Amino acid sequence: MGQATTTILGIETSCDETAAAIVRRHGNGRAEILANMVRSQFDEHKAFGGVVPEIAARSHVQYMDHIVAQALEQAGLGFGDLDAIAATAGPGLIGGVLVGLTSAKAMAYAHDLPLLAINHLEGHALTPRLTDGLEFPYLLLLVSGGHSQFVLVKGVGDYERWGTTIDDALGEAFDKMAKMLDLGMPGGPQVEQWAKKGDPTRFDFPKPLLKEKRLDFSFSGLKTAVRLAAEKAAPLSDQDVADICASFQATILKILDNRCRLALARFQTEFPDLPPRLVVAGGVAANRAIGQLLQDLAVEYGAELVVPPIQLCTDNGAMIAWAGIERFNLGAQDGPDFQARPRWPLDETDMALAAKGDAV
Repeated sequence: MGQATTTILGIETSCDETAAAIVRRHGNGRAEILANMVRSQFDEHKAFGGVVPEIAARSHVQYMDHIVAQALEQAGLGFGDLDAIAATAGPGLIGGVLVGLTSAKAMAYAHDLPLLAINHLEGHALTPRLTDGLEFPYLLLLVSGGHSQFVLVKGVGDYERWGTTIDDALGEAFDKMAKMLDLGMPGGPQVEQWAKKGDPTRFDFPKPLLKEKRLDFSFSGLKTAVRLAAEKAAPLSDQDVADICASFQATILKILDNRCRLALARFQTEFPDLPPRLVVAGGVAANRAIGQLLQDLAVEYGAELVVPPIQLCTDNGAMIAWAGIERFNLGAQDGPDFQARPRWPLDETDMALAAKGDAV
């Protein structure tokens, strides 16, 4: 017997995208994205070489109502057609999170709709169930500007973090390197393009934690090594820049190869009767060299690799709406007093790291 059809508006404002989407799960379980609107703030932040939190929050305030109205119009729906409203409540830049969550609270109150306060990371974690109907359990590799984590996804609200970054996230490392070399924004795609023209063996950059068996990442030492190499080779020619980018990317690939092998082996040990399932999310998933590495590993380990479309890997409202649907259909609902959280570990048992401010 199928469930009732559920239609939810999702709002995402954790960083520099103002996003709203409407997602429907039909009674037979089929998911349908009725609208998915995203407004990037790239132009507002370009001059600063990175996201400025105050500017991001003001932009969310300016465009929130418009983006929600666009989503409703695209879906051909009104608030009366919705079952609930979901919004990112953390982790993220607290000013932006407050704008989205407060707007969702106001809309829910005005239209007498349930509110669902969503962990941004849970949105990423559940996206493969929206796109591919993936069954639990599976392994999530989240690689973005703010996060580098391995998470075992066992069920809705049931997550076990296997590893995280102890300093910079991978996307952040790409962005900082691009800024260091004056390549422009966004950093990741710029580094990838320059790497295609370079010699990946010219610079031997360090590979932090590579000899350790834990699944954590560290990229700050690598970033420092890149800066020192650039200073030593200055003034930099275009070939120097290309070689630095190629060597940096090759180092990242070796680190990811090592960590993914360890994670897949652990999955096989813990679930010997299941084929490994690896999901990749976050903006760094768009890097083609990284994508090819993961494809090769999936073949080697007999793993099912799921990479959602890139517009659903980066920050978007559809993943928040879907996480809302998953939780709503389990009877969840949040009150108007739910507080925005700049830090919010997906694995709530990991409070030691959370207390240190590391679990976001």
